Amino acid sequence: MKILIKNGRIVDPSQNLDSVQDLLIEDGKVKAIAKNIMVNVDEVYDAQGLIVAPGLVDVHTHLREPGLEAKEDIVSGTQAAAAGGVTTIACMPNTKPVIDNSIIVSGIKERAKREGYVNVEIIGAITKGQEGKELAELGDMTEKGAMAFSDDGHYVKNTRLFALAGKYITAFDKVLISHSIDPELGSEGFMHEGAISARMGVAGVPAIAEDIAVARDVLIAEYTGARVHIAHVASKGAVEIIRQAKKRGLPVTCEVTVHHLTLTDEACLSYNTATRVSPPLRSSEHVEAMRTALKDGTIDAIVTDHAPHAPEEKDVEFRYAPCGFCGLETSIGVIFTELYHTNLFTISEIIGKMSTEPANIFSLNAGSLKEGKPADIVIIDPNKEWVVDNMKFYTRGKVTPFNGKALKGKAVATLVAGKFVMRDGVVCVK
Repeated sequence: MKILIKNGRIVDPSQNLDSVQDLLIEDGKVKAIAKNIMVNVDEVYDAQGLIVAPGLVDVHTHLREPGLEAKEDIVSGTQAAAAGGVTTIACMPNTKPVIDNSIIVSGIKERAKREGYVNVEIIGAITKGQEGKELAELGDMTEKGAMAFSDDGHYVKNTRLFALAGKYITAFDKVLISHSIDPELGSEGFMHEGAISARMGVAGVPAIAEDIAVARDVLIAEYTGARVHIAHVASKGAVEIIRQAKKRGLPVTCEVTVHHLTLTDEACLSYNTATRVSPPLRSSEHVEAMRTALKDGTIDAIVTDHAPHAPEEKDVEFRYAPCGFCGLETSIGVIFTELYHTNLFTISEIIGKMSTEPANIFSLNAGSLKEGKPADIVIIDPNKEWVVDNMKFYTRGKVTPFNGKALKGKAVATLVAGKFVMRDGVVCVK
């Protein structure tokens, strides 16, 4: 199968490429990028006025399968990814049962290969059952293809155990992903501690809960030599700790979510449970710190932390709602609207943070349009104006704080291994 994408603005940070050229796909791989390619092909796709980039790589998602399929499953989650221009997702292990052994890793990989619409990587648990008491089968899960390890949703409180995990995984050259919030400081809060929480009468989570946890994890990286990746960083103090760690050459990376870049705690004023997330949406000074850190390279990746819930779970009082909302189908629109069309970031910077850099951190064969690479591609209309309608989402979890928001920028086609999985906003039938 040969596909020729004509006249697109090809943006590929892995090659420092940003120019109007043609891209030839053959047998599921990138065959060539050049001006005016003239060959016989099965299909020509005219991408004039559109951006052609490596498919997005979202290294923080929740597919909820096995065991929590009322929230999401592999089919609906990967359809949502395809709709949002995401060609590789990494799913977190807080399922039921927890992904803490090689059999579950193998099972999810096999099912994703058979039923999924995009590439699915697996993040295994650091501890058995995510209970923080005993190490999970890290070696066995690595053997079956686990990408990294995390107790996401839980902080590994036992410092000895976290250090032991760090020492152990260095043998496999894998990454520990930490949900860095000190539970003793954060357990009684439901949003960011500050003027807004005081006005609302809602107990808050202080930013220091994040700062203290990140500081410990940075020290563990230094002590063990293990690669430590800080998930969904959201506080200015935590970002400064990571910045200094990087200056010292420590093996520490981090990510920020779309919502921590674009929303403040003022979004919580309506008590909309879609705004209940962990870490909480913080004040504007923290959001500004995230943007600065993203710009200067302290923050390596933008993720969605796509965390769907059944509608009835979120239809409760603010403090009783579970944390998280769906994000795969809105990430490009929100980031382009808030960061690109406001002239804060270039398209190349955005693609780098949403595709190339996360792929590099976890050594994935993705995030690049170099010759011979898998033809995992997103085609974006940067000027397409649309309004978020959660009833049109592919994900089962329809809750989003962006519902009804007017956005500018949208994925209009997604290809995985050289095959269209989404065109014109519609996911293709397998």
